[in-house]
Order: sequence, then structure tokens, then C-alpha cells
Amino acid sequence: MNDEADEVATRPPGVKASKGLAKNKAETEYQRMWNIKKEDMAMRDRLLQMKLLDNLLAKTEPLAEDEAALKSKFITELLS
Repeated sequence: MNDEADEVATRPPGVKASKGLAKNKAETEYQRMWNIKKEDMAMRDRLLQMKLLDNLLAKTEPLAEDEAALKSKFITELLS
């Protein structure tokens, strides 16, 4: 009688349950990959801002009004 109870308790999941588990695992993997992609995109944006700021800082002639505004915006964003 005890063997029968163990057999029922260790029964493998059904087809629908297996598909549900696989779907949840795929969704979790997709979410993990999306988070990595978002972090990568944020890092690229930050590097682009740093490159543009470096170019603005390297200019020897006076900056135009829009360039000066962009420079101050990048400085405040990168330092905060």
C-alpha cells in the first residue's frame, strides 16, 4: 500500500503541465534577455553622450548657444 502511494506522488507531470512549465521558462528567459538588452542600450547611450561631451570639450573655438546648452546638459546627466 505504501508503494502505491509513492508511485502516485512521483508521477510525472502531464502534457499540459509540461507545456505550461516550458512556456513559463521561456517567458522567464525572454525577460532575462530583455533586461540584458535594456542595460546594453543604456550603456551605449551613456557612451555616446560621453563621446559627444568629449568632442564638445575638445573644441577650441567658442561654442554656439545650442552646443553650450548640450554640453551643460551632458555634464549634469553624467555627473548625477
